[in-house]
Formats: sequence, C-alpha cells, structure tokens
Amino acid sequence: MFITNVRPWGGDAVDLEISAGRIAAIRTVGTGAVTGDASGRKLDGRGRIALPAFTDVHVHLDSTRIGLPFREHTGSPGVWNMMCNDRKNWRDTPIPYPDVVAGTLERMIARGTTRVRSYAQIDVDCKLERFEAVMAAKERFARAADVEIMAFPQAGLLLEEGTVPLLEEALRAGATTIGGIDPCQLDRDPARHLDIVFGLAEKYGADVDIHLHEPGHLGVFSAELVFERTRALGMQGRVSLSHAYDLANVHPDVTARLMEQMAELDVAWATVAPASGGTQFDLVQMTAAGIRVGLGEDGQRDYWSPYGNCDMLDRTWQLAFTHRLRQDRLIEHCAAIATIGGAAIMDRTVQRLTGPDDRPGLAVGDTADIVIVDGETVTSTVMDRGTDRTVIHAGRLVADGLVVLAEPAA
Repeated sequence: MFITNVRPWGGDAVDLEISAGRIAAIRTVGTGAVTGDASGRKLDGRGRIALPAFTDVHVHLDSTRIGLPFREHTGSPGVWNMMCNDRKNWRDTPIPYPDVVAGTLERMIARGTTRVRSYAQIDVDCKLERFEAVMAAKERFARAADVEIMAFPQAGLLLEEGTVPLLEEALRAGATTIGGIDPCQLDRDPARHLDIVFGLAEKYGADVDIHLHEPGHLGVFSAELVFERTRALGMQGRVSLSHAYDLANVHPDVTARLMEQMAELDVAWATVAPASGGTQFDLVQMTAAGIRVGLGEDGQRDYWSPYGNCDMLDRTWQLAFTHRLRQDRLIEHCAAIATIGGAAIMDRTVQRLTGPDDRPGLAVGDTADIVIVDGETVTSTVMDRGTDRTVIHAGRLVADGLVVLAEPAA
C-alpha cells in the first residue's frame, strides 16, 4: 500500500510505502515510484496530518448507550451506588445489547482508534454476559482493531459470593488482564483483595489493572500495596494504575516517592483526563521519568454519566484542557500519549515515550496503524477535532470519512 502526500506529526509532506503491515519506506513527495489501484492500495493523503492511530487503554465497551436515545441521569454519588444504577438499567435497550457494544467499538474505529483495552464487568448479576458481548465485538472487528479485554469486578471481589470463580472463567475464556478496584474503600480488605487479583494474574499469566478512586493517603496506601506485590511476583511492566487522580494531591515528597516506585517497577498510568479539582500527575514529569502513560475514554454515555462520544481526539483535547496546557509542544505531547503512549501499555515491544518532545510511531519499521486527519498543525487538529479522517490498521484501510469499511481492503 502507498499513502501519498501526508505530513507525519505535522511535518514535511512525504509518501509512505507500507509492506507486510509496517512502514517500509518514507520518501519526499513525488521522489519515488508509487503504484497502486482503486481498491485502496494507493491512498492520497491530500496534505493532511498523519498520526499514529489512537490507543484507548481505559474504556468500558460493556457500559455504553452510544447509538441509543439520551436518558435522564439517575445515578447517585459513590462507586457502589453508581454500579447499582447501572445494574438496574443496562439490559433496558431498544436494540440487542451486543449490538450496542459492537456499535460503540465501530464508532471508535471510525474516528481513528485501532488499539483498545476494554473492561468487561463481571459480577453475580451479569455473570459473563457483558464479557461475552465485548468478546463478540472484538471478533467482529478483528481486522480493524486490536482489542484486549479485562475481567473487571466493578462490584468488588468480596461483597458478593461467587465473583471470583466468574473472573477465573473469563480469564480462561480469553480475558488477558485482571482488574481490581478501590481495595480499601469498596471491599475494605485491601490485602485480601489484592492477593486475589495478583494470584489470578500469576495463575493465568494476565496483566493487572487497578481502578483507584481512593482519596489522598488511602490511595497512597493501596498503591504501595500494589507495588509490593508487583515486586514480589516479578510483574514489572505488567501492572497499571487507572485514574489514581489523587496520588498527586498529597505532599510533593509522597508523590515523588510514588513516581519513583512506578518508574522502578514499570507500573503504567492510565488516565481518562478527569475534571479533577485538585492536582494531577504532571504529564511531562511522568514520561520523563520513564513511566508509561496512556489515555482512555472511560464509560461511553452510559448509566454513570452522559459523557463520552467514542472520539479519542476529543479526549486528547480534554487531556490538554484539564492539565491547563497551552504550549504547542505540550498539546502535541497529549497527542503522543493518546496514540503511542497507550500503545506501549498494551504492547511492551512498542517504543515508550521518553519525554514531552518525543513523537514516535511513524518511522520505518513501525506498525502501520495510522490516522490521517485534517489540520494545519497537530495543535490545531486537537483544537478543531475535524471529521476528515482516514484510518489504517496493520497496513489496511479500515475506515474513511467516519465510516468503517464493511470489508477492509486487503
């Protein structure tokens, strides 16, 4: 496949040659032989910006109302109350629930996301029904996106008997990550909660992701219990903290200690760019310390909140906005986090970001996962969030004009 006249990271225009799913050559526009045909093997980039395709490392595909009518928000504050509201309503959809889940993934791909780590809620209410819907969506769009599934105990591990065997069943059925959530606040037995999570990870060779909404020093306590188990089990590079938005809201020395441990143990951080009223981890400090940072969209217009539109470019804008960033290089850094930053969490062979000026993902030898977007500069693209987008996955044209192709080009 040949992609002509694109500007990688907003730089000079080039032609890209794609072979075996990777970028095989990069040439100044018009300086090399370009062949192809109308089936999609030759693509005119029309001077648009080429970015690595987006990576969403924190999305709940199973918790979505994308494509359904808006409804009044009925949730109450608190994880347990919000979970109960979701549990009460998630089956009430005018079209089959698996189609809602698949439609959400399709919309994400159409907007440029080709790497996804999705949660799948598993509890005594839904059992594996939600997991199976996410698995079906993954299989349906296997040629257009790489999807990892996390077995996630949204209701905790210890409050309802029978949760742990269901999580094991999901791990045997194809989940590659095991989740945990608020070990102190929800289950109120952090050591037992984390022993179960890490025990399952060790047994099934799974990665670990801990949802951490806990405030202040309670969150610090839980995080350091996670670090202890990561070190003891030799799971460096296979553990991530999601949210963790209050770990930077404690004494600066404590935050610095946490960052040192994350860097030492290669514990990644997945943020959804929340509208936090306090201090958040500094993006520049995190990547400069060697910590893998990724971005996600969380729930998608679900029973937890009305937010979410399946557009990681929109969430990139939100990341820059909530971190109060204005300089072009820092807004571009947000785009790097939303693309290659998350990819390095899902695939440890992907080059991680080394600092705020690093712009990897579009060099010879890189996987040809590319989103081509309109804009004068990367910053203008983030600000304007245009709709003229073309999406390449593993060297194949999979979406154009916000529409996923029915049969991706071979």
